Amino acid sequence: MKFNQIDLTINEKTLANAVKRAKENGIVIPTLKQMKNPDLIPMEVKNELKKLGTQELNPANLFRINWHNEPKSEGGLYASPNYVVLPEAITGTKAKIVAMSGKYFPTGAHKVGAAFACLVPRLVTGQFDPTTTKAVWPSTGNYCRGGAYDSALLGCQSIAILPEGMSKERFEWLEKVAGEIIKTYGCESNVKEIFDKCNELRASGDDLMIFNQFEEFGNYLWHHEVTGSAVEEIVKEVGGDLRGFVSSTGSGGTIAAGDYLKKIYPKSKIVAAEALQCPTIYENGFGDHRIEGIGDKHIPWVHNVKNTDLVAAIDDEIAMNWIRMFNEKPGLDLLRKKGVSEKVISKLNWAGISGSANVIAAIKMAKYFEMGEDDVIVTILTDSIEMYGSRLEELTEEKGAFTAEDAAVVYGRYFQGIGIDHIKELSYYERKAVHNLKYYTWVEQQGKSYEEICAQWDDDTYWSSIPEQAEKLDALIDAFNKKVRNA
Repeated sequence: MKFNQIDLTINEKTLANAVKRAKENGIVIPTLKQMKNPDLIPMEVKNELKKLGTQELNPANLFRINWHNEPKSEGGLYASPNYVVLPEAITGTKAKIVAMSGKYFPTGAHKVGAAFACLVPRLVTGQFDPTTTKAVWPSTGNYCRGGAYDSALLGCQSIAILPEGMSKERFEWLEKVAGEIIKTYGCESNVKEIFDKCNELRASGDDLMIFNQFEEFGNYLWHHEVTGSAVEEIVKEVGGDLRGFVSSTGSGGTIAAGDYLKKIYPKSKIVAAEALQCPTIYENGFGDHRIEGIGDKHIPWVHNVKNTDLVAAIDDEIAMNWIRMFNEKPGLDLLRKKGVSEKVISKLNWAGISGSANVIAAIKMAKYFEMGEDDVIVTILTDSIEMYGSRLEELTEEKGAFTAEDAAVVYGRYFQGIGIDHIKELSYYERKAVHNLKYYTWVEQQGKSYEEICAQWDDDTYWSSIPEQAEKLDALIDAFNKKVRNA
């Protein structure tokens, strides 16, 4: 049985409304090929970007939804992907731990790309009518910000849904961009409450479309094609052998880049990171934690679990101490004394809480496999400390000012002291057990079919057919842009 993970069926009547709205707003939509290779972006677009701030609500900033943006807040164009190779003084391992930064995406986080790939297929096929329908973005943080931003640039109304316990910076940002904000109970672990709110909105009879990142295969497609390609480019630049790609599971989208990379580097492994306080994969556990935005207590529908090799559960106390170390003067002073260069120091604020957790998981992998200087592990800094200034303030209120003595303790315990505890290689049947957890969320609660959950495990073409949609989607985007020009 074939399953239509990304529906590209055209609705001509509604498509005319989308074309008209795009014409009115001067919207040109980038292709996935342009996101992978900005050299393909027209010069007239680049000239427009030279005049714009990276977060301005201007449709031209759709062309900044890629990993190649220059590290500038205004007028930047394109360069190599932004990344930092962390030294042994930080990682405690000779392996090359490479952290790729999402800070210079238009929203300051890469989730804007995943949201783009969920909305745009509906828009260019006419399945979504921007003149009447609201786009609903359920999330634990960055995805709903990305969705609200994409909606604004694409001439669509938006509703952002996220837990009330997320950082105040997220809400302050959304208030400037989203059409409506809905706060649900709890923190980043409370994903079911977000799903419940979506079901409530579906039953309301309002004209809306819900883009649930945990089940939207546009999320998988974008990361497989765009993030995977960017990592490949970085590995070639850094040199060495790619041994691992590490990503917190979150919505199951970013980790799809690992599927792309395994085709090129067959010996590489995919590591799923999650919070030790909510170890869903590690031990079928649950609980609250402070690694914001990764979402858990369930297995995302779009996570190809069969291709995941290891899981690393990260104590959120370590991640919270990392952001203090990277952003408080005593911490930075100590790292300088340990020989960390100013070039690296200047990039440590690229790491938010989940990014820190990802790096910690990469270090665990390197130590677990006793890797050396020719071994490369790549991971993701989803956002940056810009989203967590209030958390630093709260830590200071709770624990007092971060002193030189604190920095020394944190360095010894939470940097050089990172070990191989709470990391597990997944056997075939352990992966199957994780996959089976999808049943309770997606078949029993969210209406997915028994046949499809079986196909995700039994039929390898289920996953390989998704990247095959990339060229078809690009052709539809090109056709849409042509209609807009000729309208």
